[in-house]
Amino acid sequence: MLRIATVNINGIRATLRRGFGEWMAGRDADVVTLQEVRCTLADLPEDAFGGYHAVYEPGTIAGRNGVAVLARRPPAAVRTWGAEVLLRGPGERHTSTVPAQTPTLARGISRYAAEGRYVEVDLADAPLTVASLYLPKGGLPAHLQRPGRMREAPDGGAKYQRKMHFLDAFARQLRRARREARARGRDLLLTGDLNVAHTQLDVAAWRRSQQAEGFLPEERAWLDDQLSARTLVDVVRRLHPDTAGPYSWWSWLGQSYALDVGWRIDYHLATPGLARCAVRAEVDRAHAGTRLSDHAPVVVDYDV
Repeated sequence: MLRIATVNINGIRATLRRGFGEWMAGRDADVVTLQEVRCTLADLPEDAFGGYHAVYEPGTIAGRNGVAVLARRPPAAVRTWGAEVLLRGPGERHTSTVPAQTPTLARGISRYAAEGRYVEVDLADAPLTVASLYLPKGGLPAHLQRPGRMREAPDGGAKYQRKMHFLDAFARQLRRARREARARGRDLLLTGDLNVAHTQLDVAAWRRSQQAEGFLPEERAWLDDQLSARTLVDVVRRLHPDTAGPYSWWSWLGQSYALDVGWRIDYHLATPGLARCAVRAEVDRAHAGTRLSDHAPVVVDYDV
């Protein structure tokens, strides 16, 4: 059995204070992928990654982004979009980075190469490539922006356009990653925070969210295009076909968490052979009564 978890931790130092280290030790996952680590190498806590071998791509935007893959054994290979990575084993404290392999990049993706949004690892003990992705949150198109009804100042649709550009470029890069993994004799598992809810089952208040970033028709159509029985399968939805949720993100505001008014935006997207091996999928809403982040870990057991 191979247990793989993914979680947007919204800052490694904050989540460790909330018990993330204890969660990792108790959950006993073979692989854990992280998004929004949000920490410079110099500021990484000594116990940041527990007893795992860590691959961390911090990006160059201070205090933002950063993705990682943690595994029980050192990786067989590491790939990024051109960025260097921190490779750190259990008990190690160094902060020096090393080059990673760079695949042939699809048109448009190099714009995001230094942002700490993507890293992929070939596991040493299974024919599997595991990727961690933090997809941009985005914003509203200009025609939906209403001054006075937004937490942020209207930007004329700039964040929306940037997200749509990323989605377009990443779709091409994802096809390359999937085909290259297959050529190496490996399945591909894309995990992470995609900042897109796919269907009405994935947003508790879906009716009033239809003009919200993350649930726009064009974002949902993009995710439609990535999924099929022959390319990538939404593993959690396969195991919970008719369930509302299970949600993986809740606002810190109001009673959203207590009332389970959430969004499912954290995914395991697997090539078909691996997807068929998935036997259990759970969302860890809280650890010892404490939220680790505004997201919760999505944990899947694969019978491989």
